[in-house]
Parts: sequence; C-alpha cells; structure tokens
Amino acid sequence: MPLQNWNEVLTASIVDGATLTAAASASCIPGNNVLTFPSYAFKVGKVYRITAFGRLSCVVTTPGTARFQVRSDPSGTTSIYDTGAIPLNIVAKTTLPWLLEIWLTCRAVGSGTSCNFMGSGRFQSETVIGSPAVTAGGNGSMVVPVTTPAVGSGIDSTVANKLDLFFTQTVATGSLTCHQYIVEILN
Repeated sequence: MPLQNWNEVLTASIVDGATLTAAASASCIPGNNVLTFPSYAFKVGKVYRITAFGRLSCVVTTPGTARFQVRSDPSGTTSIYDTGAIPLNIVAKTTLPWLLEIWLTCRAVGSGTSCNFMGSGRFQSETVIGSPAVTAGGNGSMVVPVTTPAVGSGIDSTVANKLDLFFTQTVATGSLTCHQYIVEILN
C-alpha cells in the first residue's frame, strides 16, 4: 500500500567547514551542522541522504587517498558509514570541486550496538585518479564504498546520538574544504 512522505531537510550549512590539511581524520563540516538526534529517533527503514560539496587539492608525486566517514554515537565518533580509501589523481589538482552523496538506510535499532545502517553513495571530482581535465572530457565518479558494501558499526539508538561527517587524506600534501552540507530524511 502506498504511503505519502515528504523529504525533510534536517540541516543545511550556510558557512564553510574548516580547511583540512593534515593527514588526520577530522570533521569537515561547520560545527553548528553536527546534528544531535534524540533518543529513539532512528527507525528501521528510514533513509537519510547526506550531500556534501566543496573543493579539494592533491599533488602529483604523493596524492594519497581521500576518505569520508559518517560518524554517530553520543560523542559522534563511531563510523556508521565509510567510503573507503578513494585514490586521488596523480596529476596535481588545485581547489577543484567535489560532490559526495550518501544514502543511509536504518537496518536495525536498539541498545548497545544494535542500531546500524547500510550505506551507499558516489564521489565525483576531477581529483579522482584517472580523471581528465574538465577541458578534456569531464571528471571522474566513483561508487562508494570502494570496498565490499557492508553494514557500518552499530550504535545505541536508545540514547541521543550526534551525526557528523569526517574526512581523512592519507598525506598532508593536499587540502579539503566543505562548502555545502545537507542532511535529509527521504521517507
């Protein structure tokens, strides 16, 4: 039987996140866009869409990899979704746009580590390995995770949980800035 639903925007950034340059994992969104879900807010079958857009730089000799993680728990540190290591272009790229879309489906709820999500998405940018310059034919897109899809780490949905987006570049030779960040409930 059909069910009528509306998308609900939970947060949308109006300022940039911090520019990240270290080879360390850190939140890439503005602090006021870290959501806190109240206890029992997650429901089985709910789908959350996270969309992020910004600029990314990598160097030619050691571009390293890029990795995004959606993290949640009371302190916002447990990885409930991981793109895996996205190989960056071996051609130097400076402050080029990137787009990340992630869909998270709540698969289970409960205490301890019972609540979990299945995630999938795509990452698109000229900074992706093998991408030609925009003037030569566009930019690359990768389905993420780049590894075998799996349910992320579990959290306790009976308590309040933060939701945050982290970025890690494996080498400190590039930078990332998130310009736009949106979280929606799709159903």
